[in-house]
Amino acid sequence: MNKISTKLAAAFFIVVFIMELFLMTYLHQNMIHTRVNEEFSRLLSNGTNHRDVLVENYSNTTIEHIVMMEENVDREVMITNNRGEIINRSSDSVLEEFHTLIMNLENTEDSIVVSDWRNSPYIVSAHPYHVNDGTSGYVVMFQSTASINQMVKSENMHFVISGVTGIIVLFIVYAVLSKILTRPLLRMKEATEKISKGDFNVSLPYLGKDELGDLSSSIQKLAKDLAHLKNERNEFLASISHELSTPLTYLIGYSKVAMRKGLTEEERAHYLEIIAEESERMRELVKNLLDLARMDETTFTVSKEHFFARSFFENVCKLVIPSYEIKNIKLNLICDEDLQVYADPVRLEQIILNLLDNALKYSNQHSEVSLKAQKSKNKTIISVIDNGIGIPLDEIEFIFEKLYRVEKSRSRLFGGSGIGLAVVKELVEAHSGTIEVKSKLGEGSEFRITI
Repeated sequence: MNKISTKLAAAFFIVVFIMELFLMTYLHQNMIHTRVNEEFSRLLSNGTNHRDVLVENYSNTTIEHIVMMEENVDREVMITNNRGEIINRSSDSVLEEFHTLIMNLENTEDSIVVSDWRNSPYIVSAHPYHVNDGTSGYVVMFQSTASINQMVKSENMHFVISGVTGIIVLFIVYAVLSKILTRPLLRMKEATEKISKGDFNVSLPYLGKDELGDLSSSIQKLAKDLAHLKNERNEFLASISHELSTPLTYLIGYSKVAMRKGLTEEERAHYLEIIAEESERMRELVKNLLDLARMDETTFTVSKEHFFARSFFENVCKLVIPSYEIKNIKLNLICDEDLQVYADPVRLEQIILNLLDNALKYSNQHSEVSLKAQKSKNKTIISVIDNGIGIPLDEIEFIFEKLYRVEKSRSRLFGGSGIGLAVVKELVEAHSGTIEVKSKLGEGSEFRITI
């Protein structure tokens, strides 16, 4: 029993069969008991009526009349005196079998004296009578059990038919369940097997808004997400390969050129400068890749603390001022002396350095970059504003994706790898913060962080 449909059918069949067996047994016993009690009540009622008539008008004529009423039916009657002697009877067929019982009757009220309808040919009731002149005895009623047994057989037959019908209906329900429930599950199983083998091109039918429908939609979404992830991975590897191969080509090429004999010191210094620039570019790229990998693996931690923002940002600015001075770009810091920030100093420094480095790369000479921090509704807002080349409106939503770069054709000129902003976004979100971008092409950009 490896198929879920077989397990489901077996469990469903066993549960319903036990429940049906219990209910049918209970109903059968109660119905039989009720019908037999009805026969007992009818027999007692008839015997009581005969006894009452006999007491009111005791005579041979009355006795004969009572006997005649019970002839040619499935009941018989026998009237005895107080000594057990039979005065009259409707038949001799019961005399021999019940003679001892009749002779030893001691009942003081109407009652059933033989109730075993399964093994006895008759059920028997005794009705004592007492006449004013001192005459007494019993009116004894005999009811054939043939009709009761026939009724029981009929009831048994109906219950058998009901049971067989229930089993047939059960198998029909199983067939319907197999079609509605198990077949979609089997299709989902096949889909997950395809996904596990790397084939994400799966299609599952719409199954409504129940649990099966949710499961089907989740598998479909998983397949699409995995396909997208696979494409992203391939693009990522291709981009990394390209990013690494370019500086490596420069390093190898200019190293060979620099090793040539006959070069002047000025030429050799020029080639060594290019090698140094490409080495620095590769170092920065590898550093950013490692940062991104750590964040993807959630191996980094964020330890927040309260600290004064002014001195913190002044120290960060000191790290980048030399690079800004080389390009003749002015760096402004706008921050109150008493402003406090609740963040991880190490990670926040990494965020600000990436944004300032990004602003430096895409700003023109003799322009300005501003680092601004302020408080708003228990939140700290940090902005990096430049007057650089700006970002096209249709590309703003993609700039935080890994290895996405604006102005790809000018990437060598500006030196961007498309990783720094992805690192910034991950670090800001690790602080439970948000980052927004406002930019106008040719006029500059503003990166605003709220933490």
